[in-house]
This record gives sequence, C-alpha cells and structure tokens, in this order.
Amino acid sequence: MSCAVSPPGPGVDILSSVRTSRLRITLREVSPAVVRVIDVPAGSSLPELHELLQAALGWTNSHLHQFVAGDRTYGVADPEWGDESGEEDESGVKLRDLPSQFVYRYDLGDCWEHDVEIIGAGAALPGCVDGAGGCPPEDCGGTDGYAELRAVLVDPGHGQHVAMRQWAGELPSFERGATDLLVRQSVGAVPSSVRLLLDLLADGVKLTPGGRLPRSIVRQVQGSRPRWYPLARPASVEEDLYPLAVLHEILRGVGLLRLAGGVLRPTRAAADDVEVVRRLRSWFARDRFTDILAGVTVAVVSIRGPIDSTGLAGGVRPWLGERWSLNGRPLTAADVESEINRLGAQLEALDLVEDDSRAWRAGPSARTLLSRATALAHLWSRSPAW
Repeated sequence: MSCAVSPPGPGVDILSSVRTSRLRITLREVSPAVVRVIDVPAGSSLPELHELLQAALGWTNSHLHQFVAGDRTYGVADPEWGDESGEEDESGVKLRDLPSQFVYRYDLGDCWEHDVEIIGAGAALPGCVDGAGGCPPEDCGGTDGYAELRAVLVDPGHGQHVAMRQWAGELPSFERGATDLLVRQSVGAVPSSVRLLLDLLADGVKLTPGGRLPRSIVRQVQGSRPRWYPLARPASVEEDLYPLAVLHEILRGVGLLRLAGGVLRPTRAAADDVEVVRRLRSWFARDRFTDILAGVTVAVVSIRGPIDSTGLAGGVRPWLGERWSLNGRPLTAADVESEINRLGAQLEALDLVEDDSRAWRAGPSARTLLSRATALAHLWSRSPAW
C-alpha cells in the first residue's frame, strides 16, 4: 500500500493543523480483504472514533457497536441494563486510553469484528491514507452470509441470483478519494461564521450596558454577512442581525466565549479546532429531537435544495420515524415545518443553511459540522432514490 495523502478537495473546509494518530483497520474473515488506513485526531473520544470508523469503512451506522480492549468492553450506555451487561460507557473514553491494538465490533447480530492497530503518528490533517476492499452490505448475515451472497452474485444460474442482485445491487468498491473526503467531513471543520466572531473578539470586547455586542462588532459582521440583515442600511444593534445574536448565545452556551468584568473574549478551548467542533456539536443534545431534526434537515437541504419550507418539511418528516409526538398525537408535516422554522436561526448562525424566506439552501458547513447531516447526505447522494 502507498501512503500518500491527497490535498483537500476544492471547496472543502478543513481543520487547522491537528495532532493525529494513524490507524490500520482490518475487517476479520472476509474475502476480498477490507482494510483502511486513516489518520484521526489523537484526542478523539470513542463516540467520535466510532463515527470516523463508520465513514472510513462504509457502514451506515444502523446498528449498535462496541470497542473491546483486553478484558474491557465499551459501548453506548444503556440505562435499562446498567452495569449488568458488563459494558462500560464509552462516552468519557478517548482513543489515547486504549492499547495500541483493540477490536471494533459493529452490528451485534451480524457481529462484524475489526482489528484496529494504532501504528503511529499521522499526518498534519485527518483523512484516509490508503485502503482496499469494498464494505459488505448491511444485514447480509455476517461473514458467512457475505461469503454466500458473493457466491450467489457471481453465479447467474443460481436460483437466488436475480433476487439477491435486486437486493444487494452492485457491491461497492473502495474509492480512496471519496473515503478521504468523507473522513475529513466527519471529523468536522469550524464554521466560518464562528471563526469570524471568535477572531473579532480575540482581544476581548466590552459589551453594552444591556449585555449586547457593540455596534462596531455588529457592523463588521454585517460586512461579512450582509444577508443576515435584509434592510439596505447599516445595522445598529446585535438583534438587527438575528443569526449573530443567536451565534453569540451559542458560543457562550458551549463555553467558547466567556464574560468576565464586562469583557467578552474567547476561552482557551476556542484555540483548539477539534474542541471547537466538539462543543458546537454539543449545542444540539445528542439523539434528542432537536439534534435529529437538525441533522436530517441539513441533510435534506444538502441533497434537495434550494427548497421551500413546505417541501423541506415534507422531505424531513418521513426520516424522523414514529417515536416523536406533539400533544399525544403523531407529528404532521405542518408540525415539522414549524419546528424547522424555529430552529432556522441556529442553523443559519452556524453556516449550516441559508434561508432567504423563499428557499432553503445548504450553507458552507452543511457537511462539515453535524455528524448526522454528513452521514445522511453522503448516503443519500449515492442512492438512486434521491
């Protein structure tokens, strides 16, 4: 295998230089071999690493997973089982806490096991360095089922050939360029709107008596984001640029800005791009309704935009499932449209979408901030149904 790292693709935001670890991942007991070599942030948490492994390998994050390191097993915490499962909560564990060799297990039914080896320091930026072999289809029955599927697909005379071809389609091959892009998008990048405000406040800014950003800051932001204030005149107060007011709230809420002595300035965490992305993602409480709605909305806009509010809500509603209700009744498309509109300023503040009151469009961070949006947009972009 070669180990050349391609430069970022055109128009793709990237992190500034970050310390990475190089991993070699090998899927056990499959032929042809499935191998990936990727560089990931050395400080990745296990939930973050799980998403990067899914992106690198080609899985669709449709099942449970575990990390097995020696006699310790880590996974997603399940309050119903507590400690009875023998599985430890992965959320507070980092890649650096694991030994140099461990197992990543995906889909506890089909039980795909991957040997993961930390082979050293990686390049200055995350990405996919090399690899081989396409990912097996989800739900094909594990290693035995996959071997049987491949045998059927190459035998036109087999009684199940046509049915299995219709079910599986063409088995994917490994594309390093596409995998590299998806891994980098999955790591994430700091939205330019966030970078803009953090840079403007780098030396500290005294807030107004009402606790708002001073006019000088408001107008500098307006110069970079004129569409945030539709009136053809200079803005006066923070609320004139409503996404700016929301962005101010978000950055303080996730601990990237701190007010002390009436002066607002970035915290130490704001100097670390990986931590900035992590904290911005935490604004949407993981796997709660708003988090899921944000991710699905941004993904739909990425694939189908420009799109009006009604069309967007109709596209989002089927992907929310049936677990959500309002006042005891299932959510309607009108309910979803209302919730999306309520969420819109947050999505716009983080450069996830652009909304001009007529149509929603993908913002520059649509595929580089929210993990769910990144994964869904990638999956749907490869589906003939879209």
